[in-house]
Amino acid sequence: MQGSLVAGRYRLGESIGSGGMGRVWRAHDEVLHRSVAIKELTAALYVSDSERTMLLARTRAEARAAARINHSAVVTVHDVLEHDGRPWIVMELVEGRSLADAVKEQERVDPREAARIGLWVLRALRAAHTAGVLHRDVKPGNVLLARDGRVLLTDFGIAQIDGDTAITRTGEVVGSVDYLAPERVRGHDPGPSSDLWALGATLYTAVEGMSPFRRTSPLTTMQAVVEEEADEPRHAGPLAPVISALLRKDPATRPDASGAEQMLAEAAEGRRPSAAQEFVPTRAVDAHVPLPQQRGPQHPPAVPPPHHPRGGGPTAVQQPYGPPATQRRRLRGRMIALVVALAVIVGGGTAVVLRQWDRGGATAGPSESSAPAPTPSGTKKGGTEPAAGLPEGWVRRTDPFGFTVVLPGEDWERVVFDEETRQVDYTPDGGKHFLRIAADDSPDFDDPYEHLSDLDQQVGRRLVDYQRLGLQRLTYRDRDGARLEYSWTALAKDTEFPGPYRAIDQMYISRDGVEYALYMAAPAADWDTTREQFRTILRGWREP
Repeated sequence: MQGSLVAGRYRLGESIGSGGMGRVWRAHDEVLHRSVAIKELTAALYVSDSERTMLLARTRAEARAAARINHSAVVTVHDVLEHDGRPWIVMELVEGRSLADAVKEQERVDPREAARIGLWVLRALRAAHTAGVLHRDVKPGNVLLARDGRVLLTDFGIAQIDGDTAITRTGEVVGSVDYLAPERVRGHDPGPSSDLWALGATLYTAVEGMSPFRRTSPLTTMQAVVEEEADEPRHAGPLAPVISALLRKDPATRPDASGAEQMLAEAAEGRRPSAAQEFVPTRAVDAHVPLPQQRGPQHPPAVPPPHHPRGGGPTAVQQPYGPPATQRRRLRGRMIALVVALAVIVGGGTAVVLRQWDRGGATAGPSESSAPAPTPSGTKKGGTEPAAGLPEGWVRRTDPFGFTVVLPGEDWERVVFDEETRQVDYTPDGGKHFLRIAADDSPDFDDPYEHLSDLDQQVGRRLVDYQRLGLQRLTYRDRDGARLEYSWTALAKDTEFPGPYRAIDQMYISRDGVEYALYMAAPAADWDTTREQFRTILRGWREP
């Protein structure tokens, strides 16, 4: 694609970000002779016609939403065009990185800097709300930090515009579950205060280096949002009471935009906001409200690791803000829910739509860590082809995350289990049999064997009739690795597929320091076939 001319005008340069649904390119506008960013909706290549129609509608809605907002802290949309049968959005190019990347690289953001960032995001939200637009997906990956110090909010891909016909299916909970306000989890209509909740969760992530409510699956994360309080931030300084105020469970008791802006401005100056003291630590409201359940492609959650009203106001123009904060060496405190899975598959009810532009694909600015790797030789990018040299019926598929996997057939469907930690499932039958692949470029263990030993202990405490069948060191692709194999009994109250189960989890660390884990689970009665499939998958596995 690099070098291609889109719509006879935009010459594509390098890819500067990608995710499960889209890719962002640096491009040159050959009419106006300027650099721009172009978002390509790659996900439209992999879904059914009906799903493609919805994806296209959401992309057009994103452009309309952003175009209604005139503010220096909102990424400008220049154009929307059709190319190769799908829409492309032409945007302002922001040279810099996302807040998510900053947290990943620095471990945490200084509280005063985080308050400054939050202040500009809030101003962008106030402008959006005044224009009748709710963002509905505020999170660190959608906050851009320009090299000149500007802060910009991007990705209005699931925004809601007053007067527009809804383009989401009845019962969907749309957004990144870590940053969904409690009222949205309960299925209530969102309001401006819901975006403020997400801002509070984003600021918490910035100063603490981890999401306040991230658990081991979408459902348990939503349960935490509704029922649990975030741990008190230890590194927030003067920002702590502001975060507490924004994260109140009852939207009626959160500060409005004007109040939040004043508090953030004081925190950015290093002062503890006096107005924030009236907001006592949050308590859950109607805590035991039942959560929506999943339908459609079903996948089991992973085992846990050890572990306002609408406001207006003048539009301020951002000025460059000095040098960036000093970067610190990233520590290993961030524990990620990885590959080992419970056979708990929840059926019926409301679908959970996970956002899939977390790792740079939704940003208009480049992220050095998010550029995709070259396509492996002999494969079709994002496509499927017969797998030469493998058993009859097997196919080779290049995943949107860049790796290549061989699968027993065309009927194995892809489900993004967790975008942020790059966990992807492939299943032929809604999760009864499944393969999970995970990649972690900041592993918490230097030794795969030690990691699997730790997970073995966790799983053993959670699964009924758990039995470890093997834990061993091994060498895989000339790299030190390890393999854990175990069995358990899946209960009817937890899954549509009860009975004896077995699983195998193989993990290794690549030469560039990425920890890859390949995990497969199936009913014990089918294990001979599944184990042989796993051997073939290991032979055909290709890193990005």
